[in-house]
Amino acid sequence: MSDSRSGSGTSAPTVLRMILGRRLQDMRQQAGASLEDAAKALRVKPLTIRRLEKAEVALKPLYVEKLLETYGAGRQEIDEFVAMAERANEPGWWHAYRDVLPNWFTAYVSLETGAKTLRTYEPHYVTGLLQTPAYARGVLHGGIPNGSDEELERRVDLRLRRQSLLQRPDAPTLWVVMEEAVLHRAVGGPQVMREQIDRLLEASELDHVSIDIVPFSAGAHVGACAPFTYFRFEEPELPDIVYSEILSASMYLDEREDVVAHLEAHTRMSLLTSSEDSRVLLNRMRKEYS
Repeated sequence: MSDSRSGSGTSAPTVLRMILGRRLQDMRQQAGASLEDAAKALRVKPLTIRRLEKAEVALKPLYVEKLLETYGAGRQEIDEFVAMAERANEPGWWHAYRDVLPNWFTAYVSLETGAKTLRTYEPHYVTGLLQTPAYARGVLHGGIPNGSDEELERRVDLRLRRQSLLQRPDAPTLWVVMEEAVLHRAVGGPQVMREQIDRLLEASELDHVSIDIVPFSAGAHVGACAPFTYFRFEEPELPDIVYSEILSASMYLDEREDVVAHLEAHTRMSLLTSSEDSRVLLNRMRKEYS
């Protein structure tokens, strides 16, 4: 899958929609039907079938039912699949923030919410899932300096709402690798940075959160580039996905070669430090902001 900030504006897929799209593809292939065969059953173009399977469009119940009949599915299986398709088309909780949430990032929030494992690399700022309100406000204001106060607070609220997934009973594993430079970028001033470092120290004590800080002394390394997030899911239908961004574009990568390259880079960077050394660095930087 891929998406960019200059994309066509198609609705971003929910994780459930992605799962069902993969299942539709598997069922078509198991039935020995081609894209053209499926398209004839719906009287649409093969591209429409491909977009359904890639979760690029909503799963219309009538389309789903007809396709499953074509693939030889039983009535109970069809009814259950259609019910899941209707649920997959329902907007996620983040839909309420659509006024400040661009489409290219909607997919990210959906993946984040449904992931079992998150591994992030951050060269510039503390990852959004661990930001304090004041730190988030400083980062977001810096990124959109001309936005209104109301818009800024909406964006901060969205960022804090995302963090609730770390308090869920089935919270994902979060493994953060960040550069020491993040701690030297004084977002919001000394008090804000002290609070933010306290938040990182508290989070590092959680069983499902790991924080590794690559020190300046590590020198040049494989990941000194753009930030990225790696997603792994419990559902076997979903591949591992990597999100990466630059100033003018964002990418969602699921080709194995791309995913493995980012996963290996994350692992190599984590070996440049340790959890204990990272805590020592955090405590030292907190004192510098006192």
